[in-house]
Amino acid sequence: MSSALADSPPRFPPGAVWHQDISSAAVHPNSTSMISTLGGWGNGNRFQIDFSLQTYPQAAAGTPMRPVIAHAGSGEYYSPDCEALPTSMPVPADAAFEGQSGLSCDNDSEDCHLIVRQGNVLYELYSGNLSSGVLNARCLVKWQLNAVYPPEGRGEHCTSSDAAGFPIAPLLVNADEVAANMGNANSDLGHAIRFILPNSSMARDTSLGGVGGRLYVRPASHAGGPSGAVGSVPYGVRMRLKSNFDMSGYNAAAQVVLRTMQRYGIVLADGGNIALTFESDRYTTAKWNTVGINAHTFWNGANGSTPVLVSHFEVIDTGPRIAETWNCVRSTVTVPDIIFQHGFEQPG
Repeated sequence: MSSALADSPPRFPPGAVWHQDISSAAVHPNSTSMISTLGGWGNGNRFQIDFSLQTYPQAAAGTPMRPVIAHAGSGEYYSPDCEALPTSMPVPADAAFEGQSGLSCDNDSEDCHLIVRQGNVLYELYSGNLSSGVLNARCLVKWQLNAVYPPEGRGEHCTSSDAAGFPIAPLLVNADEVAANMGNANSDLGHAIRFILPNSSMARDTSLGGVGGRLYVRPASHAGGPSGAVGSVPYGVRMRLKSNFDMSGYNAAAQVVLRTMQRYGIVLADGGNIALTFESDRYTTAKWNTVGINAHTFWNGANGSTPVLVSHFEVIDTGPRIAETWNCVRSTVTVPDIIFQHGFEQPG
């Protein structure tokens, strides 16, 4: 059992966009038509949960730093979006890649995220594998957890370990935080929740002039490969579960998550088929089976619950659609009394 169990999940300061209560935010004027065009979730229109993402909650001082090199198979490394090479990240011996039991991953067929927090720095690696003490990957991003990022995040048109340019771990649902809130009949998690859709369901608009019609909206800073109808929802969209959604058929844990979707919303982070990505309970004290949440909690109508459909959401107006140029311009970020170009750790 890891000593990291007592650590809280990585979160940003209260002023971060992810902690913005949107329960009273303006609905986008085209919300109804966007939701209608979207039509459904991926994977057979099921609001299903993937529990494979693993976050190492606190790497101890002295944890070995592993150098990062470009992806071994393709030679790809996303620059200047990701941390400039040479770079490195701490890798505890008991850390694990997404969906794996340890530090090996087939990065030609899996997403292979490796997520580790150390102090106020969150390391998120994409498409990685550890071999002979070296990580090969397509991207490593370092997030300063004590910083409030500007509207364009790490930079306009800049990706991250997620296609929308988002952090991953701070938007995951964590079993310990759910368990801590189950006893309060009106509680929520206090942060937006990451979700994904097939790229074929996300809006593409060639009239905007972006690369291949790619586009995004805030809080995103990047778009992957959307190829859907122009009237659908775009990368980065923030959607709010309607206040009249009937959650009476759900248990206390599920209601905590549903209230979070009403107050903080869900944000479209990446392309894929399983809509929700909750954090694995590998490093948590509470376990998903003991709190009563499983992969099918949110879609199959078990025990008389109302299945969560796309039509139960509305789109929040977060600003205009931005044409994706893939010309990343990195941001300057403020961390208590220190201004630095993102990608360099706070001194001291």
